[in-house]
Amino acid sequence: MEIMDGSERRVTLPTPIAWRLDGGHDQVVVLRGISWAQYDAIHRAKGDDRSPVIAYLDGELEIVTTSMRHEFVKKMLARLVEAYAEEANLRFNGYGMATFRKKARRAGAEPDECYILRKGAKVPDLVIEIVFTSGGVDKLEIYRRLGVAEVWFWIDGKILVYRLVDGAYRERTASIALPKLDLAAVERIVTTTDDEDQTAAVRAFRRSLKRAI
Repeated sequence: MEIMDGSERRVTLPTPIAWRLDGGHDQVVVLRGISWAQYDAIHRAKGDDRSPVIAYLDGELEIVTTSMRHEFVKKMLARLVEAYAEEANLRFNGYGMATFRKKARRAGAEPDECYILRKGAKVPDLVIEIVFTSGGVDKLEIYRRLGVAEVWFWIDGKILVYRLVDGAYRERTASIALPKLDLAAVERIVTTTDDEDQTAAVRAFRRSLKRAI
C-alpha cells in the first residue's frame, strides 16, 4: 500500500496480513466521485454511531466496519500509551474517534485513537490507526492536510511511526510525542496478550514503568 507523504515521494506501507481468527477481518468499501456535500450528509446521518468508520479525501469516501480483533488491538494500544503517559506525568488528553475535517483541504477522518498534548490545540498531536486490510484512502495524506504532528500505523504486529516535518511525513524509529516509550515492548504486549487478559497485561506494564521511570 502506497501513501503520499506530501512531497513527490511515496511512502510504502507493508501490506497487512489478515487476522486468521474469527472476527479478524475489517470490511472496507471505497466510493469514488463523492462530493463534500454528500460526505457531510453521510457524516451527519451517521451521528454519534462509532460504526462504520468513514474517511474522506478528494472525492473518495472510505467506509470501514471494524472487526473484534481490530477493536482489541486499538483498545490495548490506547490503554498502554495512556498508562505510560500517566506514569510519566505527561499532559495527554484522549479524544478517541473524534471527527476531524477541513472542507478547504477536502479531507476528513475518524482516527482509531487520537491524543492532544498541547494546551488549547484543536488538532491531534498523535493519531493511532489500526490497519488489518489493505486498500482504502490515503490516510497519511488526510492527516498531513489536517496538520497532525505524528501518526502511528499498527500493521502486522508492528508500530510504524511517521512524523510531520516541513509539510511532509518522515518515518522514524521512535516517537517524538512519547520519546521514551519502548515501542517494541508495546508491540510484544499487544501481540501476546490473550483477549480476556487486558487488565492483567496493563497492570504488569505499569509495574515495569514504575521501575524504569
